[in-house]
Amino acid sequence: MKIVRSALLAIALHAAVAVHAQTPVKVEGAWARPTVQGQAAGGGFLKITGGVAADKLVSASAGVSKTVELHSMVMEGDVMRMREIATIEVPPGKTVELKPGGLHVMFIGINKPLKIGDSFPLTLRFEKAGEVKVEMKVMAQPAGGAMDAMRKH
Repeated sequence: MKIVRSALLAIALHAAVAVHAQTPVKVEGAWARPTVQGQAAGGGFLKITGGVAADKLVSASAGVSKTVELHSMVMEGDVMRMREIATIEVPPGKTVELKPGGLHVMFIGINKPLKIGDSFPLTLRFEKAGEVKVEMKVMAQPAGGAMDAMRKH
């Protein structure tokens, strides 16, 4: 009987450690820019904080558009260009900000304009954490955002 109890205790402890080791990523501050009639694409932004282990954002999807792509913005001379990227690295315990002028998600083939005050679900797929669903709020720009920081310089 002691052996069975010890084995069950060991299994329970192992399961608790495994769950703790797979602390999921945390996603917050999800928002999208409003769009106008006929606009084919729009941008989405959020903050991802890594769990105990390194992870990667590998894809995203949303019903508001035909596809969702992961993008970066890079300067080429005096021109800022968007590039689709395969993944976004999420270091353990660190926060990665997807923001205007940097990493972001692009909603390609928008079904209807995104209007201020609307919201819609976005599914993020991580290599280790799996699917994380967030609610994207459509707004012009959150207070204290990247555009405010750019104006100060």
